[in-house]
Amino acid sequence: MPAVSKLVPDQTVFFLCDVQTRFKNLIFGIDELVLTINKMLKVAKVVDIPVVVTEQNPKGLGSTIPDIDLPSLGPLLVATVEKGLFFMMTPEVKAIPHELPQIRSVVLSGIESQVCVLQSALDFIEAGYNVHVIADGVSSSNKEEIPLARIRQSGGYINTSESAAFQLQRNASVPGFKSFSNVMKEEKDHTVRTWQKLLQHRAVL
Repeated sequence: MPAVSKLVPDQTVFFLCDVQTRFKNLIFGIDELVLTINKMLKVAKVVDIPVVVTEQNPKGLGSTIPDIDLPSLGPLLVATVEKGLFFMMTPEVKAIPHELPQIRSVVLSGIESQVCVLQSALDFIEAGYNVHVIADGVSSSNKEEIPLARIRQSGGYINTSESAAFQLQRNASVPGFKSFSNVMKEEKDHTVRTWQKLLQHRAVL
């Protein structure tokens, strides 16, 4: 029987990989990618999910695109890690599970999908985490080079932002559901736009 990995809020962390200013004019569908990321950050605030951000050589490639609303996270933004490696599993990132020992699942979005996202997903899988890559939350400079099948073959899970969000909310009878429902309604048009832009080339769902 295949393994089942459910997203549980208090066992989940969001990782955002290298969505930086110097990449803004290079990445396919960058505006739609930012919409998905901001949607997931809103979900993080509703269901109380910690967020970790990495930045590849920020002195040369700039900081995270300012349109991504990291300041609104407050203490949920547990780390912004500078790196030179082509993966997220730096020594600083490896230390985070010791601070959040309950974490079992990683929800991953960012760029580039064929480099840092792929290698990070494989590293997290190898380290024993359940890795959920957001299909409408990753991209690259080449719209066809999105190796989601490679991640799935290695034991990762491919979700849409909408699917991951509802898995994390889980229950319509809890007090936070109204806020969650409002986010989904606010993001409805953005969700359609991102799916049309980012998922039409990705027959892996």
